Amino acid sequence: MQFGIFSVSDITRDPVTGHTPSEAERIDAVVEMAHHADQAGLDVFAIGEHHNPPFFDSSPTTLLAAVAALTRNIILSTSTTLITTNDPVKIAEDYAMLQHLAKGRLDLMLGRGNTVPVYPWFGKDIRKGVHLALENYNLLHRLWREDVVDWEGEFRTPLQGFTSTPRPLDDVPPFVWHGSIRTPEIAEQAAYYGNGFFANNILAPNGHFKPLVDFYRQRFEHYGHGRAQDAIVGLGGHAHIAKRSQDAYANYRPYFENSPHGIKIPLEEWTRATPTSVGSPQEVIDKTLTFHDTFGDYQRQLWVVDGSGLPQSEVLKQIDLLAEEVVPVLRKEMASRRAPGVPAAPTHASLVQAKYGDGPVRQPRPNPNRGDNTTGTSPYQDTDPGQVAVHPTA
Repeated sequence: MQFGIFSVSDITRDPVTGHTPSEAERIDAVVEMAHHADQAGLDVFAIGEHHNPPFFDSSPTTLLAAVAALTRNIILSTSTTLITTNDPVKIAEDYAMLQHLAKGRLDLMLGRGNTVPVYPWFGKDIRKGVHLALENYNLLHRLWREDVVDWEGEFRTPLQGFTSTPRPLDDVPPFVWHGSIRTPEIAEQAAYYGNGFFANNILAPNGHFKPLVDFYRQRFEHYGHGRAQDAIVGLGGHAHIAKRSQDAYANYRPYFENSPHGIKIPLEEWTRATPTSVGSPQEVIDKTLTFHDTFGDYQRQLWVVDGSGLPQSEVLKQIDLLAEEVVPVLRKEMASRRAPGVPAAPTHASLVQAKYGDGPVRQPRPNPNRGDNTTGTSPYQDTDPGQVAVHPTA
């Protein structure tokens, strides 16, 4: 099972010191978080995508490329990549490039996003959000698996003989999770393709997402990808830890009470009623094990440990407490509870092994007639030096 952290990248005033970090400070802090998580031995670091204040993560591929250069083992991911307002051709190219730079340590989570103004900012209609998500991922799926794509849909210009470059590393696309908090069509989409499904599991009552996860599992089995219990499920969460429970509550209380989410009920009541984990390492362990009780075997657990103005020194302590005192116990407990045959979370290495076994890696065959961006000529064809060969462009 994979354990890690994710950030929503908010820029929030520290209610204790009064300091509001700059964008530059928060960007540096999140890169440091990821580096620290890698050194501490966590499995995954993920960053969201937003295009509005008070968030800074408008370009997750750029940030994760910087993180890839600083880290060695941790899997890099998103939480989420907006499949509705991003062009699927650009997603295919950007994340394939990032996959190469990270030497395969990459997957991504796709989602619709929940910020209404983002759609018109990128020329899209929020009323067609689900249709955009379904059509755009259908194209992305093909772009990563077919060397030459002919395609026509509702929301973008057609493609003729198009090759997305670079091709995925080892001709194996990054593993995709589909994230949703309310939409069965997205759970259905994840199940149809045999992809993963991620339930955010924060800012909602305990067990709130179980019906959606159960639906995904049922449809995963329906489409022949395995048993329902074999479906690839990820869960979010929110944790704040201290050696002593009373210290965790005392330290976190001012940040919780001034959270940009505007929560107005007492912290103790909130932690009882929701997946938020506050307390000693053992209390966080016990709370996380209730996720297994509710959702069954799952493959990835991510926590938010920053945000709400929490100082960077405290964020790094949270990572250390997770890595040293929480995750080792959870690894053993989750392994002991796992039903026979339930798969681990896919990695690039496991996907390569599943595709090729011990055989050679396939070499892609791009379209030789695509042409270049300057002249339209193909480097694969001989042309008359006095003429310019014109080819259709995608």
